[in-house]
Amino acid sequence: MKVVIIGPAFPLRGGLATYNERLARAFKEAGDTVRIVTFSLQYPNFLFPGQTQFSTDAGPADLQIEVSLNSVNPLSWWRVGRRLRAERPDLVVFRFWLPFMGPALGTVARLARGNGHTRVVAITDNVIPHEKRPGDGPLTRFFLSACDGFVTMSRSVLSDLQRLGFGKKPALYRPHPLYDNFGPIKPKSEALAALGLPATVRYLLFFGFIRAYKGLDILLEAFADARIAALPVKLIIAGEFYEDAAPYEALIQRYQLESRIIRATDFIPNEKVADYFCAADLIMQPYKNATQSGVSQIAYHFERPMLVTDVGGLAELIPDGVVGYVVPPTPAAIADAVVAFYAGQREAELAAGVREQKKQFSWPVMVAALKEVAEATE
Repeated sequence: MKVVIIGPAFPLRGGLATYNERLARAFKEAGDTVRIVTFSLQYPNFLFPGQTQFSTDAGPADLQIEVSLNSVNPLSWWRVGRRLRAERPDLVVFRFWLPFMGPALGTVARLARGNGHTRVVAITDNVIPHEKRPGDGPLTRFFLSACDGFVTMSRSVLSDLQRLGFGKKPALYRPHPLYDNFGPIKPKSEALAALGLPATVRYLLFFGFIRAYKGLDILLEAFADARIAALPVKLIIAGEFYEDAAPYEALIQRYQLESRIIRATDFIPNEKVADYFCAADLIMQPYKNATQSGVSQIAYHFERPMLVTDVGGLAELIPDGVVGYVVPPTPAAIADAVVAFYAGQREAELAAGVREQKKQFSWPVMVAALKEVAEATE
């Protein structure tokens, strides 16, 4: 099968780029011909909250990546779409995560499938965004109406598609595959040494871009609980601020958490991800709303227990008491779980549960789902 993936990839950085590159390799492993079309401009600078959109790593030598799509230049949409229509790939996979991308991706999709042969399937991370803005609905519908079918990575997004009126198009739910591209599991002692952290302290990890919906403020309030303060436990905050850091710093000062916080608030390069996860006892995801999380799939790969809040699709992949804790998004509930984790000495038990559960999250399953949806539209 001839496949084109459209979405972030090198030289762009971040979880979406990592996913799309790993998906391309999965198609190659299945015997398909695949290339990625990524953005020459993903976001205008005034819309991008981080430090830089671009990776400083060497590009993947094993993948064909075309840098040609400009999210705000309609001429580039037409060029990419018309080229795809002429090339007649069997399957074009779009990664859709933000209404802002609706006009660009929707235009390319319409042009590509205009040849009567190419099938367009979208992996829809969200169809109702975490942070809502005027115009989200029409922009999202413009893209969704250009697709032949969908694969979602949470049941809540599958329900959202039906609620938005796209329930008649083929759609499948498949969980987010493992992020298995960050290297092998390291001994905790080795990871701590790489980070320069003492082994006399235990560590919780909050990982990823910091945005309001991810609930770092709730976690900081939980960390102020006197029971946790009495433990030899520190919180590692590893990830770049995608909004003003001042409110979080104010909480750290208010609750006198400075000595119990480790900041790594720059972008974490791929080669350091293993150190942060393998150094931690428990991976913290105190989200206020969510559909799915790539952080969970990194934790599964490194066989680390998790704490997630019972919002959106997070709990679908985290059996409570088997691989970690599913709790309400409140400081008290999070603190209770952390205290129970250490009091019960549950790290080894939950890590064993993670090892068993991770077997279900494979990239071949995701590739098969995309092909199944494409075939259902023929």
